[in-house]
Amino acid sequence: MNKYSLSALLAAGLLAGSLATSAQAADLGGDCCADLEERVAELEATTARKGNRKVSLTVSGFVAKQLLIWDDGHESNAYVTDTGSVSIGTHFAFSGKAQINSEWSAGFLIKIEAMNDDSLTVGQASDEGPNAMNILQGGGGGPLALESAYWYLRSERLGRLSVGQQSSAADNQAILPDGSGSLVQANYVMYDVNGFTTRSNGGYNGFGWGALANCQGLNAYGGAFGDCDGVPHNNVRYDTPTFAGFSASASWGEDDMWAISGRYAGEFRGIKLALAAAYHETTDENGTGIFVGGANNGGLDVGHFQLGGYVEHVPSGLFFYGAYAKANNETTASARGAGKTNPDGDMFYLKAGLKRKVFAVGSTTFYGEYGQHDDTFTAGMYDAGVNESELEQYGLGIVQNIDAAAMQMWVAWRHYDGDVSCDNAVSAGCGGLGLLQGSNDLEEFDLVKFGALINF
Repeated sequence: MNKYSLSALLAAGLLAGSLATSAQAADLGGDCCADLEERVAELEATTARKGNRKVSLTVSGFVAKQLLIWDDGHESNAYVTDTGSVSIGTHFAFSGKAQINSEWSAGFLIKIEAMNDDSLTVGQASDEGPNAMNILQGGGGGPLALESAYWYLRSERLGRLSVGQQSSAADNQAILPDGSGSLVQANYVMYDVNGFTTRSNGGYNGFGWGALANCQGLNAYGGAFGDCDGVPHNNVRYDTPTFAGFSASASWGEDDMWAISGRYAGEFRGIKLALAAAYHETTDENGTGIFVGGANNGGLDVGHFQLGGYVEHVPSGLFFYGAYAKANNETTASARGAGKTNPDGDMFYLKAGLKRKVFAVGSTTFYGEYGQHDDTFTAGMYDAGVNESELEQYGLGIVQNIDAAAMQMWVAWRHYDGDVSCDNAVSAGCGGLGLLQGSNDLEEFDLVKFGALINF
């Protein structure tokens, strides 16, 4: 016992001597222990894990991958893909805030998307889809893309003002009320089939499935129909505080894109309810996406309304989600002549199911879905002679939460079919799309996906 005590005392003495010698050699001055505590505090304040002494830093995000098995009626294959860029796929984010006083705080967010297998851009000819967000920003489709970068000031009474690259007040508004736990796996945006080419009349066409759910007035615009203002861009945004479950937002972006939205969320007598509505308008000819101009270019003027709602009977787990969107296209540029524009297309999407804790690891969501897009084809297809289109989608799926790992796993099936009609007056352009005059039935497309995402 004395032997071990002597050894311990000797070690303590050597350690104390070493600390004293080091302090003298560095000429740090003052009490050695106080100085050591100061140096440790300084290192803790400057480490990237926490931020500095005034502004916190949090690293977050998720990794999502899935096996996608598809059949276009002529060819079938299996790919490994992400769940889709533009806010819904693999990403990491740096966020932080600082408390200015009891009323005001300030903060920031930087979000980076990281994927080279974007489900938005894979197709029959490519099983490696470049990052769609990077393409839209002119970056050539590399794996990394800046999704958001902004700062904000927030008042408990007055709301929040944010400036930088961020979602507008209309982005994702009709999607976000979905509280079913299956938002990533099932919503109305063409994430899983966007880049696949359609087939009709015995061959492949000159357009993909995503071209039938496109935001009119812009060719290859970043938002899919139903969420036309779906790409974060430079804007100034204001969000009100929440009053009795109600809140609202407004934003303005460069040259010129503006949006407004309102939301409600609440629960009463075992019924959970969430609603959102938004409208945005753009006259930006130089922003995200490619404006289809020409000799008849009279300016870009596109508006878009969206509405989404979710209701859940909490005791039983039964839920229903629905969304509706409509375009208002006043753009005058068209190869058909001045004053002619795409029809004002619309869409609706329905999802219903059951949320139950079947397994101890976490809740399970069972769902069925149906959606329809009418006349939501691209401006390029309109100029080629298309005058009507219909796209239907329906499917089934199961999502399993694993609470201990902050993880979701899923298996789902989706089916797509459609019809495209060409105007006789400009039918020559339809031939270039692989379409005949009149109605063209598209060959059906089926996919099954099995995947998982894990949050951090």
